[in-house]
Amino acid sequence: MINLKQALANGEVLVGPFAVSGSPGVVETIGYAGFDFAIIDTEHAPISPYGTELENLIRTAWSANLTPIVRTTWNDRGQILKAMDMGASAVVVPHVNTRAEAQAVVEGAKFAPLGKRGMFTSRQGFGVGDYLKTANDQSLLIVLIEDIVAVHNLDAILTVDHIDVFFVAPNDLATSMGHIGNMTHPEVQKTVDGAIAKIVESGRTAGTLVSAGNVESYTRKGVRCIMTSFFPWIQAGAKDLIDRAAAGAKG
Repeated sequence: MINLKQALANGEVLVGPFAVSGSPGVVETIGYAGFDFAIIDTEHAPISPYGTELENLIRTAWSANLTPIVRTTWNDRGQILKAMDMGASAVVVPHVNTRAEAQAVVEGAKFAPLGKRGMFTSRQGFGVGDYLKTANDQSLLIVLIEDIVAVHNLDAILTVDHIDVFFVAPNDLATSMGHIGNMTHPEVQKTVDGAIAKIVESGRTAGTLVSAGNVESYTRKGVRCIMTSFFPWIQAGAKDLIDRAAAGAKG
């Protein structure tokens, strides 16, 4: 399994899709497809942020040589704690709009002296000497910059230590700017690109949502953490197959 923190430190590009199903088979498929990580999405998918379902999805990712990242439903210390204790290597926390909110993510995810995570040896700690330090060193924290207020506060948010990725989320950002459902609006694109440039220029790691059509342009801009949806690829492949079948039947 790839060490995401080390890979980002080396300047590598990491790519992973959202897992929006409670089925372990979906997580396995993501791993066998060769992605670096899967975002187990408790915010939008029918996956509870608590309980054995999430734990089993995390365990499945580990077995498929895939780094499990959990997106919480909110900036909630209890959810961050649970995800980490169940074995998540990283958390994605939505709607982080201020420096204080970014600091709260660190406090929820890191053991003392870096944070205030409850003292407990999770399944990741079995047989690991000095687990608390190891967990602090290896856990990966991603905050979503997805409201225009967060863009306005970005300089301050970027000063928070131990946040590994500042992820500019275009869809919610467009909504907060009054362009609902229109991520490609010129004003939205200008704001996204400006935020990414500021993150990269500050020496921190930028992430964003991509498609096959724009991923190269974003990696050229310095984005190193790539999240995506695999449904458009399934849709495109299905259409191609259906069209070919129809063409063959005609001729």
